[in-house]
Amino acid sequence: QVQFVESGGKLVQPGGSLRLSCARSTSITSILVMAWYRQAPGKQRETVAHITRGGSTNYADSVKGRFTISRDNAKNTVYLQMNSLEHEDTAVYYCNAFPSVAGYWGQGTQVTVSS
Repeated sequence: QVQFVESGGKLVQPGGSLRLSCARSTSITSILVMAWYRQAPGKQRETVAHITRGGSTNYADSVKGRFTISRDNAKNTVYLQMNSLEHEDTAVYYCNAFPSVAGYWGQGTQVTVSS
């Protein structure tokens, strides 16, 4: 199975913005629902947002109104635009199918929100 490769994470101040990308070398068109997940230190991995092949989206309450998920099937890429970042958004962010597929997990990308 082909893993996803996440990028775009970095250190950012509270209130700042980041755009994460998640790419795969093979097509994502066959994946009906794609999602972004995150895992903060000492916490379980949680679903942040997911998007269907047709573009319908769903968000965790904690990020609703601040994060936007999108997908470009032609580029085999999923994005997560994160605005108004908070300390609590600090985590490693991953993308995967929804529900997740074990063989798709990548290394993730670290997002740290700190002043």
